[in-house]
Amino acid sequence: MPALPSTLTHFHPTEDAPVLAYLDPHGVATLILNRPEKRNAFDAEMIVGMQHYLEIFASYDELRLLIFKAQGNHFSAGADLNWMRSMADNSYPENLDDARQLAELMHQLDTFPVPTIITVQGFAIGGAVGIICCCDIALGDESCRLALSEVKVGLIPATIMPYVNRTLGQRQTRRYSLTAEWISAKKAEELGLFHQITATPEERENSLASLKQKLMQNSPQALRAVKQLCAYNYAHPLDDSLRQHTSDLIAQIRTSPEGQEGLAAFLEQRDPNWRAQ
Repeated sequence: MPALPSTLTHFHPTEDAPVLAYLDPHGVATLILNRPEKRNAFDAEMIVGMQHYLEIFASYDELRLLIFKAQGNHFSAGADLNWMRSMADNSYPENLDDARQLAELMHQLDTFPVPTIITVQGFAIGGAVGIICCCDIALGDESCRLALSEVKVGLIPATIMPYVNRTLGQRQTRRYSLTAEWISAKKAEELGLFHQITATPEERENSLASLKQKLMQNSPQALRAVKQLCAYNYAHPLDDSLRQHTSDLIAQIRTSPEGQEGLAAFLEQRDPNWRAQ
């Protein structure tokens, strides 16, 4: 696996690339949607760009955190309509391949190995709601408006539906995917789409910095293991096999180098070595 850079790394070729990506020496990656003139609407190039950088970031063993942002006044207006119009003229196999790209992006983000924080401003429509549901922690501005609007144009929220349904539950997913109505920031927080609402961009950045600081205090190995454990528990029934699996996991992590260091640091009333990084 590649080593982390000693200085901030810029991965994107130009500042006007549809996706910008950065990685700092402390293992914090940042992914930024960069089509503000199009309200950061998704097209094939943007989807491939997100996939590309997620793959690069995931290859770093020392990665600690991923922050997901967007330039401009809106997080994303969903699919670019010109792109969708062009895809309508393509064959079924071509449309299938295109849909699989978006499905793969959602899977990559949902299974990303380290904690992910997303900050959302303005509109978040269609696929953008799926992106929010695939991140671990979501901050939204109080002026945000979200929608699963696909049925308005004769489509369905197919590839994002597993993640939306998991987040909202089937009852609420049915309502909002059928009505395509706007969801306010307050309602999004009530539904579990947002963990926290912020009043200003400054408050958003302060909340992001606070969350980042909290996460960076914790064991990198334990954070990765917790994400895997949450996914495993969700996919398996609470039976003897799951109880055995969780018992094995805690035994493994207690005897691991980070587990030993964390317990020793607690008993010795000192910071564990990962906090000094």
